[in-house]
Amino acid sequence: MKAVAVFPGKREVRVIDDAPEPQLQSPTQVKVRTHEVGVCGTDKDIVSFTYGSPPPGLDYLILGHECLGEVIEVGSAVKGVQKGDLVVPRVRRPCPHAICTACRGGHPDYCLTGDFTERGIKEAHGFCSEYFVEDVAYVHRVPSELRQIAVLTEPLTIAQKGLRQLGHIQERLPWRPAPGRAVVLGGGPVGLLGMLALIRRGFATTVYSHKRAPNPKEAIAGAVGAPYLSTQDVSAQELVRRVGAADVIYEATGVAKATVDVLGALAPNGVLILTGVPSHGEELTVDGAALLKQLVLHNQVVSGTVNAAALDFDMALEDLSHFRATWPGAVERLLTGRHPPEAFVDVVSGKVSGGIKNVISFR
Repeated sequence: MKAVAVFPGKREVRVIDDAPEPQLQSPTQVKVRTHEVGVCGTDKDIVSFTYGSPPPGLDYLILGHECLGEVIEVGSAVKGVQKGDLVVPRVRRPCPHAICTACRGGHPDYCLTGDFTERGIKEAHGFCSEYFVEDVAYVHRVPSELRQIAVLTEPLTIAQKGLRQLGHIQERLPWRPAPGRAVVLGGGPVGLLGMLALIRRGFATTVYSHKRAPNPKEAIAGAVGAPYLSTQDVSAQELVRRVGAADVIYEATGVAKATVDVLGALAPNGVLILTGVPSHGEELTVDGAALLKQLVLHNQVVSGTVNAAALDFDMALEDLSHFRATWPGAVERLLTGRHPPEAFVDVVSGKVSGGIKNVISFR
């Protein structure tokens, strides 16, 4: 079968036409025909050989962890999914260690050992191939009406987990806080999906991104009523004067300096949610004493989040249905390019210009 793979030892990324087509190995597995695979910053880091590791014994890793596919075969013990269903798969699989209470409790997104595997990222083939096989426990059925946008499910789960953690953090307060002000740092797919999730939960949300308006990101924010401000024009201090201090800052850039700069806009008792992974080698000078003083004196919390749980995927699908009904056409505008597998390298390297979210299509 056709697949897009990275060969770390050779420092190559290419389409292979002779990858072994997977077959069912247990009665609880399903075989899926891939429809679409999203391309993101993680893929860019892998093809830059920053990280990414093949399955044991192999010299290549099939890429892709944001996926929509169609079930074409089911094992004899599969329940809840049938042939013809659209599905999205989860990414991370638990480590094998008995001491890891997170993985043994069904929460590999909180793995304690780091010995988890991740499809398309760490020691397990991803979904950027014509077919893949997965245990039914790791796939989520997609309503047919979400066919055009369901490839966004996995990046939306980042917001779902972050906001779920936010709810737990806010339980520390002696009162039940109402949704307040939120600032989304970054106008990429993760940021804009986080924007939609925050608005749905009642937050007055502003997008704070590098690129000046007008641009497609600003247009989507405007379509759902979110102000859009450029970091090139508005400092963090000016941001507070314009929209007020933020009860929640949802970081979706992976840029360390931009994140530290915007911390000054965090309100007392506020929460900074970190989702981006900064690039290696980014130099940053921080007044550590001032930063720690701010966090302590204002009861602020910095929370990192990675990967997502099963309930986050369920909530992401529910949110996508809500977004589609509330803002017709807005979510579809995030998907600005569908390309063949042969274009993967050009897409991930930025040679395919423009757009917000680019997708590899196998259909």
